[in-house]
Amino acid sequence: MAAPEMREPIESGCPDGFQYMHPTMRRNYGTWDYHEDIQPGVMVHIAKYGEDKLWTIKAGTQRILDVFTLRKLMDIGDEFGDGYVQFTIRSNIQFFVDTEEKVAPLVAALEDAGFPVGGTRNSVASISHTQGWLHCDIPGTDASGVVKAMMDELLPYWRGWDMPNRVHLTTSCCQINCGGQGDIAINVQHTKPPKIDHSLVGNVCERPSVVARCPVAAIRPAMVDGQPSLEVDEKKCICCGACYPPCPPMQINDYMDTQLAIWIGGNHSNARGKPTFQRLVAAGVPNNPPRWPEATAIVKKILDCYKEGAKDWERINEWVERIGWPRFFEVTGLPFTKYHIDNWRGARANLNSSTHIRF
Repeated sequence: MAAPEMREPIESGCPDGFQYMHPTMRRNYGTWDYHEDIQPGVMVHIAKYGEDKLWTIKAGTQRILDVFTLRKLMDIGDEFGDGYVQFTIRSNIQFFVDTEEKVAPLVAALEDAGFPVGGTRNSVASISHTQGWLHCDIPGTDASGVVKAMMDELLPYWRGWDMPNRVHLTTSCCQINCGGQGDIAINVQHTKPPKIDHSLVGNVCERPSVVARCPVAAIRPAMVDGQPSLEVDEKKCICCGACYPPCPPMQINDYMDTQLAIWIGGNHSNARGKPTFQRLVAAGVPNNPPRWPEATAIVKKILDCYKEGAKDWERINEWVERIGWPRFFEVTGLPFTKYHIDNWRGARANLNSSTHIRF
């Protein structure tokens, strides 16, 4: 009896990336000898064996791409490049060509179409961010909008090579889910506990899940006007917004009370020192769409002071640790307020690790 024919396995996850690679990249995968930076946004990789070279042209795009913009980028790649592209984790697009003669026309075509070329070597990288109002169910602000408005102002830092080291920026539209560790981070800061619509909680929310969701055990079941509901211990509440996703009647977003906070000094790398956490440097920054001028001005001030005062190859956290936090607030002109001190009563264990106060 013949063996039954086996079905093909059902694969999930990312497809094989090799099928989308430039042929020169496939031939030399894992065997490149070195690379050189030709100009901002352009680098060339030199093969270890043979005479292959591959030029990479990096251009900035918006985080949320529509189909018309994608088609425009693909048309540019087909006409001026070799038809191979990839997107970076920070929403930049990279084109690949195997001859130097194609580089200048491709760069010119991208710039003419409104896609700036840059973001390599000692520059300010594009801001990594989350979905914002378009896609997320709990945004306190529009991260995509913050990034667009801020990168418009930071374009010279993106195009240049004159920062002491590479600078990574991140932002997030809530306090609990997306976002990341960066040299500078722009995050939402809720300032008041949620306002509960008790008439909806019993029919909309799974109360045990909401109680379990709170990281500081500030939520407990309650009966309000004869209906099952929830209540918040405001002395414990840290205004993180974790309760809102499983229970929309616990509304925490508010135009006046949802603000922005700016943190600096985050570093994942352990190449020259151990990884570091971010530290708060500005709180209560107005969440002021559509251009967020107050947050942008603070970020530019920090970048200018870092550029002027840091040594070559110092990251922002290394620069601040060298000059000291009091000096950082002096040179940037940022006010030191009570919000810089971690005074939550559950944080007794980490108060002594604060950069601002010792007991």
